[in-house]
Amino acid sequence: MSAAVSARPTTEAPRPAAWTPAGWRSFPIRQAPSYPDGAALEAVETRLRAYPPLVFAGEARRLKQQLALAAQGRAFVLQGGACAESFGEFTADVIRDTFRVLLQMAVVLTFGAKVPVVKLGRMAGQFAKPRSADTETVGGETLPCYRGDIINGPAFTAEARIPDPARMETGYFQSAGTMNLLRAFAGGGYANLHQVHRWNLGFVERSPLAARYQNLAQRIDETLDFMGACGLGGNAPQINETEFYTSHEALLLPYEQALTRVDSTTGDWYDCSAHFLWIGDRTRQPDGAHVEFLRGVRNPLGLKVGPSTTTDDLLRLIDILDPGNEPGRLTLISRMGADGVARHLPPLLRAVRDAGRGVTWLCDPMHGNTISTASKVKTRSFDSILAELRGFFDVFAGEGVTPGGIHVEMTGQDVTECVGGAHRLTEADLSNRYETFCDPRLNAEQSLEMAFLVAEELTSRRRPVPAPAEIA
Repeated sequence: MSAAVSARPTTEAPRPAAWTPAGWRSFPIRQAPSYPDGAALEAVETRLRAYPPLVFAGEARRLKQQLALAAQGRAFVLQGGACAESFGEFTADVIRDTFRVLLQMAVVLTFGAKVPVVKLGRMAGQFAKPRSADTETVGGETLPCYRGDIINGPAFTAEARIPDPARMETGYFQSAGTMNLLRAFAGGGYANLHQVHRWNLGFVERSPLAARYQNLAQRIDETLDFMGACGLGGNAPQINETEFYTSHEALLLPYEQALTRVDSTTGDWYDCSAHFLWIGDRTRQPDGAHVEFLRGVRNPLGLKVGPSTTTDDLLRLIDILDPGNEPGRLTLISRMGADGVARHLPPLLRAVRDAGRGVTWLCDPMHGNTISTASKVKTRSFDSILAELRGFFDVFAGEGVTPGGIHVEMTGQDVTECVGGAHRLTEADLSNRYETFCDPRLNAEQSLEMAFLVAEELTSRRRPVPAPAEIA
């Protein structure tokens, strides 16, 4: 989906020694909407600055610790959710179903990886989307492109496509409601491991590949029975609750700045719109506004790494975003495409490893595998997604580096947006429930199938994990 980002200049303007939340405004910016009413924008930003934070600094620090474990092979990250959340889909059912599928995937991946799975949702704030062009043309009419519900509307009308700052407040309140429900699900018994596994058994029974998955499901069942016999069932927190974190691309900087707060316990700045923020492939310029803003917040950060990324640019970005080589601070999210992962990823992986940088690596097998059908419908092939994941694991095995996890666009709904999978969805099936306004997502069945297949990969490739005392 992403256009290539040109190589940055060999020289860049000196970066201010002192960081401030508003400092990004003096840097060149890409993918930024042009609001026609500056006074309305300023008024919304003022109100947002007074609203309570959506997440807390201590939670972000806890996530950073877990991401550091993933870099060492002592945890595995599952990051997933919608390509872009929709104001129109703000319902308890949609939130619950996505959360449920992520839990189901996590149980399967935990068994395959034999380490805890860090659950990181693309939820409660993933409203803005970068675009390959500023405008789109339909039937001879050209209008500004749709940039996500927090900026403008998807309807192809001149009125809907005007950037409206009031949408930032709607995004904030919907994120607050989503966070409230996620916290209740995570701590109120809905995440009980036994319950989640019973959902998985239902999936296995429905799958055309039931025989393939039955053995893994039965082994998980036996493990849970053994834990119960050891007294680890019932109301044990490890069985009945889970930790769940939120993330989104920090694209709309006025919104991100307005939700940035000073942590009262450390005096550090945190972007309290989410636990984890990432920089996309289109906004990762080392001298750009997005890099300048995120270098100063203490959240764990992600950086998308695509085929156009050079080793020099990547190392410079790491120096800017993580100058102290802090464990868990920076996660690199590879998005190379099934055909490009074996070619583009190894030199970047070697450069980072040889520089001694302790980053966490995730595989995003979605964005490099977007195609258009003959009728101009965007889709993704399940086989291509799986091929990139396997290629990613192959590269890491060849270089002797630990892969940290996966990053997928998915939903808990029964949509028909990606072709393939056990039920063999075809292009003819896409029109049945093609609901995304942006990029195609794996549906619930495809997401769980992918988790089972990745679990098989992890099981077959698993190496002994060093004890904490053996890790440098």
